[in-house]
Amino acid sequence: MSATSSPQSQPQASGGRLRNATIGGLFALVLIVPRIMRLRRNPRSWMFFRVFLGIAGAALVLLPLGLGSSFVPAIVGLALFISAILLPPARPDVIAGDKARELGALVVVNGGRFKLGDAPSFAAQLFVGDKLISVRNARLESFLEIAVAEITSVQAEESHGRWFLRANWANKTAVFAYRGAFGEHLARVAETTIRSVMRPALPVLPQRRAAGA
Repeated sequence: MSATSSPQSQPQASGGRLRNATIGGLFALVLIVPRIMRLRRNPRSWMFFRVFLGIAGAALVLLPLGLGSSFVPAIVGLALFISAILLPPARPDVIAGDKARELGALVVVNGGRFKLGDAPSFAAQLFVGDKLISVRNARLESFLEIAVAEITSVQAEESHGRWFLRANWANKTAVFAYRGAFGEHLARVAETTIRSVMRPALPVLPQRRAAGA
């Protein structure tokens, strides 16, 4: 006499398989996403990935038509194909730590909002070295370089409820604006960091009178 499974056990088994498949898919996604982000830093690899994703998606769309199987692969393939089209272009990324080592910077601090000439303001980063301070944007593009030896003063100050960092060097001035609840803290951190690499002025010794004067 053969044993038969009850009707209630079949939905439970299907639910268990679906739950396991979902958990496995999420786990695989967590492992794959960092690798995909690294691929985006290389334009050629990113292009190959998008082409592969589009071909795989198109193949899954055509598969049910040839085999007469379930349309689930076609839906997945359509999602992959659309994703390949909508994925953003490659964005070569340079890590701030790598750029700091390249520039010989000792530390990188928040530079607030910085505006150079008629260009729009941007969120600045200050790469502070013992000889040079480099002002760069989020893409690590250089906008200004300040020789530490030429800095005459640096001061964090408040004006109209906002905090600013003002650096003066070689008859030039750069102003960095800080907003938000942590504006004062960020401005003072930048001020302290720059002051730490500035060489103190040598004391002026009083001249001695010549003997017999």
